[in-house]
Formats: sequence, C-alpha cells, structure tokens
Amino acid sequence: MLEVDNIEKYYDNVQILYGVYLKAEEGQVTGILGSNGCGKSTLLRIIFGSLKSKYKLIKIDGNVLLKKLYETGIAKYLPQHNFIPNFLSIRKALQLYHISEADFKSFFIENDFRLSQKFGELSGGQRRIVEVFLTLKTPSRIILLDEPFSHISPVQVEAIKKLIEIEKQHKIIVITDHLYREITEVSDTIYLIKNGSSKRIQQLTELEDYKYISQGSL
Repeated sequence: MLEVDNIEKYYDNVQILYGVYLKAEEGQVTGILGSNGCGKSTLLRIIFGSLKSKYKLIKIDGNVLLKKLYETGIAKYLPQHNFIPNFLSIRKALQLYHISEADFKSFFIENDFRLSQKFGELSGGQRRIVEVFLTLKTPSRIILLDEPFSHISPVQVEAIKKLIEIEKQHKIIVITDHLYREITEVSDTIYLIKNGSSKRIQQLTELEDYKYISQGSL
C-alpha cells in the first residue's frame, strides 16, 4: 500500500496544495482528477520524489519512507513529456526496462514497429504509447502515470486501458489525465483535487456536485 498525507506545495509564496491525502493499494487503480493547473502533476512529482514540497508524509506498507521514492527502485513515473532519448532504440529501451521483446511484439501486433527504430523516428502518438507500455510493464511495484491517454488514438487508449487492468493485479497504479471519462472507467478509487485539497469520490455524481464537470455530463 502507498499512502501519502499532509502534502503542501508553494510556488512563489502561492500555496498550490493544502495537506493532500491519498491512499493507493495493490490490485487497484487510483485515479486523480482535477481542473488544469490544480496540482495533479505536481502531486505525482512530489510522490515520486523529483519535486520538493514544504511538507509531506509518505508510507509504503505502513512504514514511513525516509528517502525519495525513486531512490527505492520500486517505482516508475510517466511524465507528461517524452522522457526517452531520441537516440535510443526500442530494443535498447526494452533491455533497460527488463521487458521481453515477445511481450512488446504481442501487445503491438497490429502496429508496424521495428525494434531497431529509434525514438526520434517515431510519431508523437507512437512514441507516447511505447513509453506508456514500458512504464506499465516494468517490474516496479508502484506505477505513477501522468496523462497516459493524451495524444494517442482511441484504439490505443483502449489497448492501454486493457494493459492497466492486467498490470494492476500485482502493482499499485496511480493515474491522472484530463480525459476524465477514461480515468473514471479504469479507476477503482478516485480522488478529486479541488481548491488544493484532495476529496475521495464515492459516487461519480459528486463530480457534478463539486462542479468538476457540468450537470448531465455523466
């Protein structure tokens, strides 16, 4: 179990996050929703350890984490931007992420990928879906996904959602995206970031009550 509490973040003396709490468990997908600029990406970066915060408490299986999460080697983070160097080939990336070529080929059976292709040669959509695949298939216990559905086709979105359902069985997955329907469909637990605080969503109609979506959008 991953549990984060009391996360506060300031940018130039402006407070963005106010004591945010979130709990994510193995076997479940924990979704984070919120309007643009509310701090969703900031929260993921703080959890991962790549961004400092004024306060934070992070626990793994009930034990307080005393170092950055990425330093433990048990977590992988998918940022919004492309993060694999242009010069790296798909084959080399698979080796670095300890993923078999057979797994890659079976997932991308309908796509014309060559393992010798470099990331700089892929289209934006191709590159994004490969990076999402690599992050999800890594042996790491904790997976943090920031906008995995953006810039890819509806068919690829469905493929990623199926992969998430498979991988969550033995992983903790935390996910955020501005495509809220995709998040609500794939998530077992949902938190809404509103006015800098986290609110556990018990029923989707609460998203209308909190004015995250308009009435009748569900």
